[in-house]
Amino acid sequence: MELYALQQELPKLSAANASLVAITPELPDHTLSTVDKHQLTFEVLSDVGNHVARQFGLVFQLPENLHAFYGSARIDLPKTQGNSNFALPIPGTFVVDRHGKVVKAYVDADYTQRLEPSEVVTAVQQL
Repeated sequence: MELYALQQELPKLSAANASLVAITPELPDHTLSTVDKHQLTFEVLSDVGNHVARQFGLVFQLPENLHAFYGSARIDLPKTQGNSNFALPIPGTFVVDRHGKVVKAYVDADYTQRLEPSEVVTAVQQL
């Protein structure tokens, strides 16, 4: 839902000469499915192994008692991520200026809480 909402704001971001990029721990084939399913026109990059997310300190390890659920056919992290690490990134949104400085950051361990896409647009427009 978040990616779809960001897609809806893409014209405003483009008008402000901004680029939008999403990063996921999924394998490229699964990333392409997400792009197609939600008709996304911005870059969705694969961070297989959560290497980038680890650099941001955003990775947590699922406890062993959840491995069966997250390894089930419904979710199947080993298949979608290409490993059996059972590690997930904490969702984060970052607005970065042209000089590489993070001017707005939002991270919440509760994956249901996200930065409103309109706040991303506002932060970009204020650059």
